[in-house]
Amino acid sequence: MIETTGLVKNYVMGDQTIRALDDVSLAIGDGEMVAVTGPSGSGKTTLMHILGCLDRPDAGSYMLGGEDVATLNGDRLAEIRNRRIGFVFQTFNLLPRMSALENVELPLLYAGKTEAKERAMAALQMVGLADRAAHEPNQLSGGQRQRVAIARALVTDPIIILADEPTGNLDTKTGVEIMALFAQLNGQGRTLIVVTHEADIAAYCKRRVNMRDGRIVN
Repeated sequence: MIETTGLVKNYVMGDQTIRALDDVSLAIGDGEMVAVTGPSGSGKTTLMHILGCLDRPDAGSYMLGGEDVATLNGDRLAEIRNRRIGFVFQTFNLLPRMSALENVELPLLYAGKTEAKERAMAALQMVGLADRAAHEPNQLSGGQRQRVAIARALVTDPIIILADEPTGNLDTKTGVEIMALFAQLNGQGRTLIVVTHEADIAAYCKRRVNMRDGRIVN
């Protein structure tokens, strides 16, 4: 499903050019659960942004389901993001004045989908938070907020879930619960890619890709 060949990504900072990705080639099959690990600055988040169609490489190719993503226009990239990929972030990215249900509904409303409320409630049920649907984020624990964020990622029924440091703001026990939820979703056939610098979190994944200085080192 996912195949990158020779990805290069540079960032210009002042008079310096930083090579965030340097000849990255990677293949991830349907239904895999993969951890992308490495220290800060290793390129793992840059790689996730490219895999999630949030950014484009400067060189190399990225094939997603047989399409060369690097050649697609903005509208097609947005369509892929909305229909095929779900995102989970360390900081949850929930809107504070909206209920859990309303936060989960948002991707469907942006896409003009019908039955948004019913589908959002089903996604909250999937992550065990249907009874918190009316609560705003500040009325929820960190783990509950991350579950709402996961429900929002699931509501469009994506085939790929990209999680960037999903346990970074959680205590150890809650982080374990979130990873168990990810493993359950993977067991349903979804492809999961988890970016983390924590070895114990990476251990929940079936495969580990280690990065350093913009390269894959294993």
